[in-house]
Amino acid sequence: MADSIYDVRGRIFDIQRYSIHDGPGIRSIVFLKGCFLRCRWCCNPESQAYEIEKVTVDGKPKIYGEDTTVGAVMDEVMKDAAYYRRSGGGLTLSGGECLGQPEFSTALLAAGHEFGITTAIESTAFAPFEVIEGLLPHLDYYLMDIKHVDSEKHKEFTGRPNELILENAKKLAARLGNRLIIRVPVVPTFNATESEILAIARFADALPGVERIHLLPYHRLGMDKYARLGRPYAMAGIVPSPAGLVEGFCEAVRRETSLECILGG
Repeated sequence: MADSIYDVRGRIFDIQRYSIHDGPGIRSIVFLKGCFLRCRWCCNPESQAYEIEKVTVDGKPKIYGEDTTVGAVMDEVMKDAAYYRRSGGGLTLSGGECLGQPEFSTALLAAGHEFGITTAIESTAFAPFEVIEGLLPHLDYYLMDIKHVDSEKHKEFTGRPNELILENAKKLAARLGNRLIIRVPVVPTFNATESEILAIARFADALPGVERIHLLPYHRLGMDKYARLGRPYAMAGIVPSPAGLVEGFCEAVRRETSLECILGG
């Protein structure tokens, strides 16, 4: 057992600074290794396996994943402390899925609060609620992916059904209210129709306290990573939706629900 939260160890694959899309203010995003889902469109395939992976990029070796401590991560995160304090920003955990490393994630969030910065996670909530519950005392914002309300289609495109996700969304809303923000990747052939987006929005609108939903247009920025990992990209023939189509979905959400709908992160 670690002597303090700063000694707790975990596995990450990146730290991204100066983000303005993953919670309020200017934030640093810590990307954790390992995920429970296998979304066909995932733009971070290097996040899916918990194992450290070695690939070749432009003839040079590259390693996806490193073992580190909370203290080492916070040393990097707090380089931008002045920006957090001016903007209300802070630390966001992403992945992968941070609930796959609950001890490490909880310690990171607790450290963020000790340093006086806001904390957030990007998560599908695909985990037993008691795992999620352990993070909540140290969490300011939960950015929760809800990808579809139809469980069979969810399983077809992500490898997992969605009953646990939707049930946890209800429990989280009861705890967090407007600090729970719903995010929807809008993916052609999966959920990029007005009826499917509205079904998700109506579910979100019925959650107590939830006020915001973000629609995140599908993109192919991570496609090259699949070749490096020796894996096929399942969405290779799918092109992103026109920007106007996704904006139209947002307009429908605003018209049909009480939610604030935001296009993008």
